[in-house]
Amino acid sequence: MSDRFKAILISRDAEKKQSVEVTELGEADFMEGDVTVAIEATTINYKDGLAITGKAPVVRRFPLVPGIDFAGTVVASDTADWKPGDKVILNGWGTGETHHGAFAGKSRVKGEWLVPLPAGMSARDAMAVGTAGYTAMLSVMALEKHGITPDMGPAIVTGAAGGVGSVAISLLSGLGYHVVASTGRPEESDFLKQLGASEIIKRDELSGPAKPLNRERWAAGVDAVGSHTLANVLSMTSYGGAIAACGLAGGMDLPSSVAPFILRGVSLLGIDSVMAPRAMRLEAWRRIATELDHAKLSALSRTIGFDDIIASARDIVDGKIRGRVVVEM
Repeated sequence: MSDRFKAILISRDAEKKQSVEVTELGEADFMEGDVTVAIEATTINYKDGLAITGKAPVVRRFPLVPGIDFAGTVVASDTADWKPGDKVILNGWGTGETHHGAFAGKSRVKGEWLVPLPAGMSARDAMAVGTAGYTAMLSVMALEKHGITPDMGPAIVTGAAGGVGSVAISLLSGLGYHVVASTGRPEESDFLKQLGASEIIKRDELSGPAKPLNRERWAAGVDAVGSHTLANVLSMTSYGGAIAACGLAGGMDLPSSVAPFILRGVSLLGIDSVMAPRAMRLEAWRRIATELDHAKLSALSRTIGFDDIIASARDIVDGKIRGRVVVEM
């Protein structure tokens, strides 16, 4: 039996011009690791879109298979932690950045990067959540750890129609929050309300230069945008509130002031999903399996095949995708 499998490969020439191709790889092309996984499903994240389009330096070694998430079945293992037949999930750990990622038939990775697929979830279910949804859960967990509760006031979600935002709305509304959804796509208002948003505001309300302090509008938030949007969100956060920052779709800068922090006691909580400790990952996936509404999860996602990955990656960067995209391999 051939060990060859289809893969997407990003390369760069001597002039640092990037190219993307569909090719075949074999097990001889694997990178360092002790567990081989047959990939059953993956997904398209904003970071994957940046990697494939080259619009940000996500890929840091070449050639490389992109894709930061996968779910699948262990087919070979050199560690006692995993055995053939185990169902697993991988999020982050540098896959799709410095280590061959998910847009291939198989991947060899370190066993410590894997977590078990929760009982009752399929590989497709897990990738309908993906790093975006897992990041949204980490954000909610951070707000809770900080002592934020629904009775303190509304929660703002920026980039609401995107992967992180859509899952964050579902999670926060399920916990009892009045969710304010900020989006640049007002045509998605009905979709956002179906997910649990109580109020929709236009992205323009938050995209201009921020005042040091503005009218208090919410006690909590999940921000996947950064830049002026996050600065405005902070300026409108009520006394003692907190915002979880987990993305940079609007930019890496933060043109804010210290006013929200020293005059209102507002906290900015940084969320890193790539290198999050295993215990935190296990808790996040346990809660995703039990707390995320699976009917909403279905509404959040659509399914494509391997051959549609490159086009969808370009679409996500252009803001043409709502919710989650699952790739069935």
